Amino acid sequence: MMWYKNAVFYEVNVRAFADSDGNGHGDLPGLTQKLDYLQYLGVDCLWLMPIFQSPLRDDGYDISDYFSIQPAFGNVDDFKVLVAEAHRRGMKILTDLVMNHTSDQHPWFRSARSSRNSPYRDYYVWSDTPDKYPDARIIFVDTETSNWSWDEQAGQYYWHRFYASQPDLNYENPAVRQAMLDALKFWLDLGIDGFRADAVPYLFEREGTICENLPETHAYLKQVRAFMDENYPGTILLAEANQWPEDVRPYFGDGDEFHMGFHFPVMPRIFISLRSQSKEDLVWIMNRTPQIPENCQWCTFLRNHDELTLEMVIPDKREWMWQEYAPDPRMRLNLGIRRRLAPLLDNDPARIRLAFALLFSLPGSPIIYYGDEIGMGDNIDLFDRNGVRTPMQWNAGPNAGFSTAAPEDLYAPVIADPQYAPAKVNVESQLADPDSLLNTLRNLLAIHKGRPELAWGTFAWLETGDLAVFACQRDWMGQTLVAVCNLADTERAVKVEMPSAGEWSDLLSGRAWLTDGLELPIHLSGSQYLWLVKSWGYAAETIPGEPQVGI
Repeated sequence: MMWYKNAVFYEVNVRAFADSDGNGHGDLPGLTQKLDYLQYLGVDCLWLMPIFQSPLRDDGYDISDYFSIQPAFGNVDDFKVLVAEAHRRGMKILTDLVMNHTSDQHPWFRSARSSRNSPYRDYYVWSDTPDKYPDARIIFVDTETSNWSWDEQAGQYYWHRFYASQPDLNYENPAVRQAMLDALKFWLDLGIDGFRADAVPYLFEREGTICENLPETHAYLKQVRAFMDENYPGTILLAEANQWPEDVRPYFGDGDEFHMGFHFPVMPRIFISLRSQSKEDLVWIMNRTPQIPENCQWCTFLRNHDELTLEMVIPDKREWMWQEYAPDPRMRLNLGIRRRLAPLLDNDPARIRLAFALLFSLPGSPIIYYGDEIGMGDNIDLFDRNGVRTPMQWNAGPNAGFSTAAPEDLYAPVIADPQYAPAKVNVESQLADPDSLLNTLRNLLAIHKGRPELAWGTFAWLETGDLAVFACQRDWMGQTLVAVCNLADTERAVKVEMPSAGEWSDLLSGRAWLTDGLELPIHLSGSQYLWLVKSWGYAAETIPGEPQVGI
């Protein structure tokens, strides 16, 4: 039942993926048509960004109805078809559930602001003064000056941890807690496999605290987990909690809260390591990461739909990251960087591949953000985080094959930068090239899924004598894999501390090394990575067959 521990997740922005009806917006039928492509890539589970009814002031994270689908994306019947077709291919579906807040256009909030006697007034958090909860930080520092906003109609301030158009729900109210369970039940009854729960640290507020990670929050989340375990066994909860690892650890509980949690602080340290060409910061955060229950798993990622968050980075290192990765101030957002993977790494194929190999070597189930598997670019001229949410590039044709709509009718423009434009970056051309980023990633994923020590195994550092060379040992039930990554873009000659003597072979190239001691001399080219296993008659693993994915 712990399918998620060895799964490859793929984050899909339905609006951006494939438009089946030519209205300029991606939709559920379009996504269904692309499932063969995702199966070819090696995806086990799709995580859908919000598809619920919404005014789309925050790309769907401002929900106005938890029980209906945004009309531009399709309807519930379209969703049922998607779930059935994904399951037929052995893939699972997670939907994004925004538990912390609603849109200010939600009928609950419209009623709540209309009268203090409204039955929905207590669905939200109100105050006669903006001075309550002064210790709570402001998250969207670029756009909000307070966590309170005055509502003229209501005659009071309302509480919001994100945009003012997203009032926070009041989880002190039992009716709110039940309403959220009702929403979970609705989608679970349609056959989905779980939820990525958005912004869970902020569900409850209490004076004298920072209004994050409160015991009341954990108590309610355990109730949600118990409800799912009892009624929908095999479904999972994935926590979005942008916190230090020791603060995320309680969200796993005793294996009775979240099944999975994002490891946010690992992500920026991968980029720090690649730019500084030193593993020092990565070693520090991994050594700070606590053990989690056996039935739980970390989710790791390089990029997603939000900014590359630097909240869990000290101020001096944050400034360094901005200088290195966001030299144009327009690339910065809040305490982060709004850029995609390929532009962050200067569109260097070797560094992009190394970043993925490094990610897949660490503990956790990896998540790939749509388009990063082909090296898509971004558009910093678009508002907020929309620059990393542009249309998927399927081919070199009009609108990158995303839609038949007129270009001006697309929800967002296709990337025009010649370096990343569809003429140069698209799925169709990369499917035909065995050495493309897409096919390299596909091969890495296939090997990763075939090595249970990468999903289930213990993690230990191995000495290399060089801060630029990362090496770790992953063990599971007698199987050992040694991952070696050269973080430098220049050659390195090192001696890697090995678990045992004998012949070791690289799963990626098939090259073998023989050592009669516990040090393995290896000469690494710039950005080279290896996954070493004991040979035992080993032959290099590849994936046969030509793609038949009908893009």
